[in-house]
Amino acid sequence: MSVLNEFMEVLGKPMAFVGIAGQLLFTSRFLVQWIASERKRDSVVPVAFWYLSILGGALTAVYAAWRRDPIFLVAQLSGLLVYARNLMLIRNHTSRI
Repeated sequence: MSVLNEFMEVLGKPMAFVGIAGQLLFTSRFLVQWIASERKRDSVVPVAFWYLSILGGALTAVYAAWRRDPIFLVAQLSGLLVYARNLMLIRNHTSRI
């Protein structure tokens, strides 16, 4: 029963909203990618996917830092580097066209 009590205690804190919001944003990127791919009838990754990745990853990293979870935090921070790099590559490609 202590696991359930601990779970409910965490959810009762305002910072839990940051973690939940981050996770929802991060998860929504798959919905955006799926819809874009269905519309094109091809596998595509829209720019919105990367922005949702950054927003969701950043909020989730803040939550991980608040939880003092170094493994979760490092995973989110390393992902942020990949998402930012993809946006840089897209911007460079777009400016060359």
